[in-house]
Amino acid sequence: MIAEVGKTSYKVEKGKQHPLGATPDEDGVNFSIFSENATGVELLIFDSHDNPEPVQVIKFDPTVNKTFHFWHAYVRGVKPGMHYAYRFDGEFNPSQGHRFDKTKVLLDPYAKGNNKNLWKRGDACLTGVDNLKTSMRCAIIDTANYDWEGDKPLNRLMSESVIYEMHVGGFTKSPTSGVKHPGTFAGVVEKIPYLKDLGVTAVELLPIFEFDDTEVLRTVDGKPMRNYWGYSTMGYFAPHPTYCVNPESGDHVKEFRDMVKALHQAGIEVILDVVFNHTDEGNHQGPVFSFKGIDNKIYYYLVPGDKQYYYDYTGCGNTFNCNHPVPEKLILDCLRYWVQEMHVDGFRFDEGSVLARGEDGSPVEHPPVIWAIELDDILADSKVIAEAWDAAGLYQVGYFPGYRWAEWNGRYRDAIRSFVKGEPGKVGELASRVAGSSDLYGNRGHLPVNSVNFITAHDGFTLNDLVSYNYKHNEANGEGNNDGVNDNLSWNCGAEGDTNDPEINQLRSRQIKNFATILMLSQGVPMFVMGDEIRRTQQGNNNAYCQDSEISWFDWSLVDKNADMFRFWKWIIDFRLRNPTVHRPRYFTGVVNFCGLPDISWHGTKLNSPGWNDPESRCLGFTLGGLDEQVDIHVMMNMYWESLEFDIPPIIGRDWYRSVDTALPSPQDIVEPGKEPKISGSTYLVTGRSVVVLISK
Repeated sequence: MIAEVGKTSYKVEKGKQHPLGATPDEDGVNFSIFSENATGVELLIFDSHDNPEPVQVIKFDPTVNKTFHFWHAYVRGVKPGMHYAYRFDGEFNPSQGHRFDKTKVLLDPYAKGNNKNLWKRGDACLTGVDNLKTSMRCAIIDTANYDWEGDKPLNRLMSESVIYEMHVGGFTKSPTSGVKHPGTFAGVVEKIPYLKDLGVTAVELLPIFEFDDTEVLRTVDGKPMRNYWGYSTMGYFAPHPTYCVNPESGDHVKEFRDMVKALHQAGIEVILDVVFNHTDEGNHQGPVFSFKGIDNKIYYYLVPGDKQYYYDYTGCGNTFNCNHPVPEKLILDCLRYWVQEMHVDGFRFDEGSVLARGEDGSPVEHPPVIWAIELDDILADSKVIAEAWDAAGLYQVGYFPGYRWAEWNGRYRDAIRSFVKGEPGKVGELASRVAGSSDLYGNRGHLPVNSVNFITAHDGFTLNDLVSYNYKHNEANGEGNNDGVNDNLSWNCGAEGDTNDPEINQLRSRQIKNFATILMLSQGVPMFVMGDEIRRTQQGNNNAYCQDSEISWFDWSLVDKNADMFRFWKWIIDFRLRNPTVHRPRYFTGVVNFCGLPDISWHGTKLNSPGWNDPESRCLGFTLGGLDEQVDIHVMMNMYWESLEFDIPPIIGRDWYRSVDTALPSPQDIVEPGKEPKISGSTYLVTGRSVVVLISK
C-alpha cells in the first residue's frame, strides 16, 4: 500500500486522477499530478509555509495510486492553509531528455498559490543536492465559498474597449502612491477611482502568475537587478505572492479576486498577460523546481540529437511544448480556471507565435492549442490577444491562426511613430493603419477588432521618452547599454532628455497629444501603457525589465504636475467612447450618409487630394461620415514644421465645431462635450506638428 513517513500520520486513500492539483473538501484533500516517465512519486505535507521539514511524506504506490500516468492520493485531515510539494524519482539521463532527481522538491503545476520564503534558486540548480530546506511550498487553497456579490466577467465589446497596460507592483509601489499596501492587488483597488476617472475600460496586467523576483541578476551601483516584469512563469495557477498582503496564509486567490471584483464594480475589465511560451526553469543549466523534474521530456522542446539541450524559440532558455496533449491540457485548464474561478475577462499571450509551433517545432496550419482556445465554450466570451511573433523569427502579424484572435499590431506602432516624428511619404500606410489595417486583416475575413493598436507598451520607451530621446539610455541595467532595441523611431524634439527649453517642452507635450489623438481616432482597439497620460518617464530606458525602482514605478506626483495632460487623455478617451464612428465593428465600404458624406474620405490640405504618391507629404486629413444620426468627424493632421491651411468639407444642414486642436493650450486643446466652438469659413489653419478634430452639429 502507501508508505507514510513523518511526525504526523494523516490517513491516506487511493484518491482520483481528476481534477489535477490539490482539491480540498470537508474531510481532506485529493492530490493528482501527471508524469508519464516517473518511476516514483512522494507527496510532502507541511503544516506551514516555512516548515523546513514535512510533517508527513507519502510515497505513492503505483499499483494503487496511479491511473495511466496520473499519480493521485486522497489525504484525510489535511486542510486549506497547509502546504505541500513533491519529489519525483526516475531515470536521470539528460541526453535522452530525462532529468528526474529525487533530491529536488518540486512545485505542483496546478497549485493555486506558492510561497518562496525559504527559496534559494542556486540550490535548485545543483544536481543530486537535496534542497528540501530551501525549496518552495505549494499552498492548499479552497477556491469555494468566496462571496462574488453577483460579479461575473463584464463581456464588453472589443470594439468599445480602451486598454491600459499596467504593472501591478509598479502602479502603487512608489511612496508617492500613498496606498496602505504598496505594490499589491490591494494597492490597485485603492487607485480604482483614478482609473475610472481616466476612462479606460480594461487593465491589461503584466504577468501576475508566480515568478521569481528573488534572484539577483546583477548589481549596478549597489542596486540589485531582478526580474521585475515577470515574464518567466513558475506557477500558472498561482497569483504572484509578492502582490499579496498575506501570502503566508494562502490568501493569494482571495486577494486577486477582491481586486477583480472591485475593478468590475467600476466597469473595468481585467486582461492577464500570460506566458505559456517558456518557463522559469531555463536551459540545461537552469533550476529544477517543477516541469523539469516532473517529466522534462513531455513539457519542453528538446534538441533531437542531444536532448540535454533545449530549443530556444523564445530567447529565454527553453520553449514550452504547447501542442503536446498534456501541456495543451494545462494551458486550457489554466485559462478556464482564471475565467471561471477568478472572473478575468481576457488574456494577452506573450510571444504567442510559439503556440503555433507543432511538436517538432515547426509552424503548423491548425495549431491544436490555438484552435482549442478559439473554439472553447468556456472561453468564448473572453478576449484573446496574441503577440504574433516569437524570438526565433516567426512573425504572424496579419495571419495569426484563428478568427477571433486579436493581435498586437506592431506595424501600427511603427507607422504612427514614423508619421508623428515627421518622416515624409508615410501617409499611405498611415491611412491603412488609422482605418483599421484592412490590408493586414480584411482578406482573411477578420475585422478591425483583430488589430490592437498601440504606440507604446511595457517593452520600449514610454510616450514621454519617445518624444524626449533619440537614443536608448539603458546604462542603469548594467549591460553596457547593449540591451533593448536601437531603432525606436523616436525624436527628442531638439534636445536629448530633460531640458529647460520652454519651446521644446511645449512641442513634446503637443507631440504626446498628437499620438493620443491619432490612437483614439483609429479603427481597432487602442492600448497604451500606464503613466503615458501623465508623462511618466523611464529616463530613456527602453528595456526596464530589471528595474524594480523609481525608473519603472508610477510617480503619482505627476498626476498634479501634469494635470493638463491627464485632462487631455481623459477627454480624448471619452471622445472615442462617445462616438461609435471611430470604433466601427466593420471596415469602411464607401456607404454615404444622409448628409452626403461617405463613411470615410481622404484629403491633404485640399479636399480629396491626399497625396498618396507625394514622397514629401507630411500631412493627411480624413472625414468620417456618421451613420444613424451619429456626428460626422473631420480630422486634419499636420506633421510638417510650419502651419498649413486645410480645406474643410461642406456639410449639408450642419455646421462644424472644433473639438480638438493639440496646438492650443489647455483647456482649449480639447473641449468638453457641448462646449465646442463653431468654426466659420471653409478652411482651418493647422499649426505645424499638430492635429485638429472637428465634429458636426
